[in-house]
Amino acid sequence: MRLPLRRWILSFALLSLVGSKVAAHAPTAEMLAAANAWLGSLSSEQKAKAVYPLNDKERENWNFVPLARSGIPLKQMNAAQQELSLALLRSGLSEAGEARAQAIISLEDVLKELENGAARRDRTLYYVTIFGSPATDASWGWRFEGHHLSFNFTIVDGQHIFFTPSFIGSNPGEVRNGPKAGLRVLKEEDDLGRAFLLSLDAEQRRIAIFDTTAPVEIITGNQARVKALAPKGISAAQLSPTQKDALLSLTKLYLNRWRSELAEATWASIVAGGLNELTFAWAGGLERGQANYYRIQSADYLIEFDNTQNQANHIHTTVRSLKGDFGHDVLAEHYAREH
Repeated sequence: MRLPLRRWILSFALLSLVGSKVAAHAPTAEMLAAANAWLGSLSSEQKAKAVYPLNDKERENWNFVPLARSGIPLKQMNAAQQELSLALLRSGLSEAGEARAQAIISLEDVLKELENGAARRDRTLYYVTIFGSPATDASWGWRFEGHHLSFNFTIVDGQHIFFTPSFIGSNPGEVRNGPKAGLRVLKEEDDLGRAFLLSLDAEQRRIAIFDTTAPVEIITGNQARVKALAPKGISAAQLSPTQKDALLSLTKLYLNRWRSELAEATWASIVAGGLNELTFAWAGGLERGQANYYRIQSADYLIEFDNTQNQANHIHTTVRSLKGDFGHDVLAEHYAREH
């Protein structure tokens, strides 16, 4: 369906505002400085492994399972380079987002012990990759990725920042033994999603729950492009004011993984698309410990949560843009203009 002209104009204006607002508050400048500081610390051999053309197919070859990536892992960096790579990560995340990322990395130690020292469980196997040549007015991108973490940032014309696709997972969802016993890195995402569902009355649940069995994985996986998923579930327009506030808070919880300028600009675009159009859909059991899945969708964004593996103690979450993962649409306009 095509947007009414007035909403299309508003959406376009918001996109322009987002770009200027982000530039004014300097996340683009901070990312640029952090990327170039890290690149400047690398040897020529390291840089050859770390940098790819912006339009290289590797840019969209993202994943969240424990496998070797293209780029430079923390394991192959010295202490100063590692700190510079983490400064780059911090340039895109909020304090809460960085805390979640660091906690996810620390779970590799837990998994290593559970799996009798398995080599693939290594907190230094998180890779940094640069795409293109970072510059003030250039289009470029960067990725920080390893087991259960994937952050993909794209900067177009030195102004517009795109932060999807993004993935955070937690295995175990709850640490049951050892020094970290009781740790639940994604506790809020888990508990608040269930609490929202349980706040619905019988008729509302009938609309929201699309299956009594949860899918074994987030539905979009590591696809390079995603579309809206059906059924969409219950809309914010069908909720009481208290329920609607809870759904909005749950949505903001995911957006607040990124630095405030990016989170606020994204929230503004969701508001522009109409908050009553925000939807929530659920599959699986209602009690903690039962496999479950939920998703939130707006006109432009898709959020998925899945906790089914390892007897429902292994969580995957993702945030996707239905229109602009990897800044695809805006970047396509850039290439058309330049070439």
